[in-house]
Amino acid sequence: MSTLFFRIPIGIRFILLSTLCFALVNIGVKALSNPTYFGFQKIPAQEIVLFRSVISFILSYFMLKRRKLPILGFNKKWLLIRGFFGTAALTLFFFTIQHIDLSIATVLQYLSPIFTLFIAYYLFREKIVFLQWTMVIVAFAGVILIGYSKFIDTEKNLLWFGLGIISAFFSGIAYNAIIKCKTTDSSLNVVIYFPMIATPIMSVWCLFEFVLPGIGEFVLLIVIGILTQVAQIFMTKALHNGHASEVIPFKYFGAVYAILIGYIIFDERLVIYSQIGIVLILVGVIGAQVLKKRPQNIKN
Repeated sequence: MSTLFFRIPIGIRFILLSTLCFALVNIGVKALSNPTYFGFQKIPAQEIVLFRSVISFILSYFMLKRRKLPILGFNKKWLLIRGFFGTAALTLFFFTIQHIDLSIATVLQYLSPIFTLFIAYYLFREKIVFLQWTMVIVAFAGVILIGYSKFIDTEKNLLWFGLGIISAFFSGIAYNAIIKCKTTDSSLNVVIYFPMIATPIMSVWCLFEFVLPGIGEFVLLIVIGILTQVAQIFMTKALHNGHASEVIPFKYFGAVYAILIGYIIFDERLVIYSQIGIVLILVGVIGAQVLKKRPQNIKN
């Protein structure tokens, strides 16, 4: 199994690892937003982002100093865009996790690959063949099916749905900013701009609402911060080692991770919609990758 994993293109390997780490982070955020799961007290979303940002900044700063790289990087314009929209996207996503079901919030967030590909197409003129778009749509249909049963006979706040979609759009902008820095800055330079922007904003926000975490919450906040740092580095390396149209569709595996973790931890049953959705996701991402290898034989 390990040999097979290392035969996968490096960019795809990084995005799969990144998505797994993000799935674990989402579980931690959900646990801190609903005391009924593990008995944790509820921690506000902005406080979770603050802890995550402080941990990320400390780790990134010392890693950059160790490698003797400039803290502020070179492509400052796109690094700032990445930091601002990344901060906005993550904050909105954490709020949606706290206010609607995890599966629905995840489905909304996984609109981001669609936005990423559209922005990459218009910003970088990255060639994406028609059948690749078809495979992306197939994969996204799988994500929709996974969350479909959660929508049935359930009233949800449209505000949080709207903010979830905006979060996905902001993520698409942030991912393309990462691509813009592909040839100018290291993955650590890209990652550190998030906490540099998020930390002061969230610090002020937390002055108005702050919950003193206990030992259990404090440990979980640290774990969330470390896992998010690892996930961000893997995601940046993925986008630096592959085209967006090749790498981004594999983010849809995050929906599969969420279903499996939800089944194991929260006893969430796999209904028929989820089973079909997983199959569609696998068909979509594998199909997109196969077509990426033979674009010259297919007309736009």
